[in-house]
Amino acid sequence: MVQLHVKRGDESQFLFNSTADVPLETLIEQVTAIYNGRLKVERICSEVPELAEHGITLPPNMQGLTDDQIVDLKLHDEWEDKCIPSGGAEFKKDEIGRRNGHAPNEKMKDILKKTMEEAKALISKKQAQANVCVTMEMVKEALDLLRGAVMIVYPMGLPPHDPIRMELEEKEDLAGTQASFQVIPAEEGQLWWAGKEMQRNKKLQDYVGKNEKTKIVVKLQKRGQGAPAREPLVTEEQQKQMMLHYHRRQEELKKLEEADDDDAYLHSDWSDRQALKKQFQGLTNIKWGPR
Repeated sequence: MVQLHVKRGDESQFLFNSTADVPLETLIEQVTAIYNGRLKVERICSEVPELAEHGITLPPNMQGLTDDQIVDLKLHDEWEDKCIPSGGAEFKKDEIGRRNGHAPNEKMKDILKKTMEEAKALISKKQAQANVCVTMEMVKEALDLLRGAVMIVYPMGLPPHDPIRMELEEKEDLAGTQASFQVIPAEEGQLWWAGKEMQRNKKLQDYVGKNEKTKIVVKLQKRGQGAPAREPLVTEEQQKQMMLHYHRRQEELKKLEEADDDDAYLHSDWSDRQALKKQFQGLTNIKWGPR
């Protein structure tokens, strides 16, 4: 298997195993799907703590309004009575007015938060450091974990406007958000290696050869973004080690200089064992050179 270390810019994303004879069209779609799937898991995980602390999302026309404004406008959340968490709710007001404040109890909160951590660990960037390759099955497993935890706490389901439900049902609307700039449509994905774009009409082996034990670093780009920055000659860790070595060497040289200063007395007159003999022989204060 050819191992690809996928990066986005200078940031490590995940490891992915493939074969040398895979068409790059297929490879790019697989890598892009995992990349976008990881983003989806991260977006859901960013909402889960809010769901655990403040309950379901209010309808869009009620978000950000004060209690008095809601009363004046005669607005009502029809999902408030339908979506009651298992074990009952505990009121904890959402200060930004995005959620209804009817939070799950502590036991249900723990289920949501622990499951969130498990899902994040499955697709974490730390998997690359542990030399674990991420697959689409792992991404789907993370999504299933989150879906299952939400169903345990809210067996009746979440409101259709809740971002977690929208994400799980592939109905999310990212228009106008920062997240929309991170997602890469499959048809717009590009892989770069060794400063060259890997063309979709070729195979991986056309670039890296037929050796199935090859390991390469590839950059994932969106079409139109141009060539990614080249990899630095030394990694951040290597640079730290070089600086540490330089610092230690400087300390060693400093100690050697101090040691030389300690021996300077050996060049003094009083430390010369032949001083008395020279004095009797009249060999002191002799200067060499022309008059």
